[in-house]
Amino acid sequence: MTPAFKTSLASTASSVEKHMALLLQTKAQQEKHPLPDHLSKAMQYAALSGGKRLRPLLILETAALFNRKDDGLLTAACALECIHCYSLVHDDLPAMDDDDLRRGRPTTHIAFDEATAILAGDALLTLAFDLIARQEVHQDPAIRLQLSQQLAQSSGRCGMVGGQMLDLLSEHRERSETEIRQLQAMKTGELLRYACYAGATLANASPEHIKIMNRFGEIIGLAFQLADDLLDVTATASQIGKATGKDADRGKATLVANMGIEATQKELVSLVNEAEQLLSVFGEKAHILQQLAKYIAMRNK
Repeated sequence: MTPAFKTSLASTASSVEKHMALLLQTKAQQEKHPLPDHLSKAMQYAALSGGKRLRPLLILETAALFNRKDDGLLTAACALECIHCYSLVHDDLPAMDDDDLRRGRPTTHIAFDEATAILAGDALLTLAFDLIARQEVHQDPAIRLQLSQQLAQSSGRCGMVGGQMLDLLSEHRERSETEIRQLQAMKTGELLRYACYAGATLANASPEHIKIMNRFGEIIGLAFQLADDLLDVTATASQIGKATGKDADRGKATLVANMGIEATQKELVSLVNEAEQLLSVFGEKAHILQQLAKYIAMRNK
């Protein structure tokens, strides 16, 4: 990673963390009923646990590529991060992946209890649509509606949630490479693709540029999942802050298991090259996004 990218990654994570904390602690004026303190604490525990904040970074850096930088973008970025955090809370539940550790500390249902974790996840999910609909996100209500609909589709039955269902149904069953790529594009890739699409849309980019960034998001979505599956095989729990080797234990359908480690590593290199080629049209302005593609594909935690 270049020094500029390291600085950007750390600065964005800090900005998102602070803005998320403010949004979680500030009660909206139109809300008529109090927020239960226990639920509030569980939501904050789940959403303010650190992390790389890659999805918000994608929104912010994509928008910056088209010359938009303001707090409204941070609100949109936090909306997407709420979706991501809710999905992690629910993924960790005993009925799903049954994990006790997330980012090096007890998962939400361990720190609180299962019922509270489920409700905290539900609350983060619904908060996301409150945030993306706010006027500060974009002055044009048609754009906010478009982004809300796209977020629902990317995170819902034909996106992340549908992919999670396919993932569960694929345990201890043989799946073709095409089937695995489909479920991973839905489960992981859709939110990363949405981040790039949303960033360009929020900055009023041209249709052609939105198309380029949409494809960039698809590429890094696949790269992220490939790298994640690779880490599950090659990394230790202390490196990545959660249990490893669980994909094999649960008979998960992954491209690493299907293709092997060496072929997976080669594909990651190919994806990074394609991402860099796509962004070359933007010149030096796309430096951070190019570095982000490398980081996602080649990370070791």
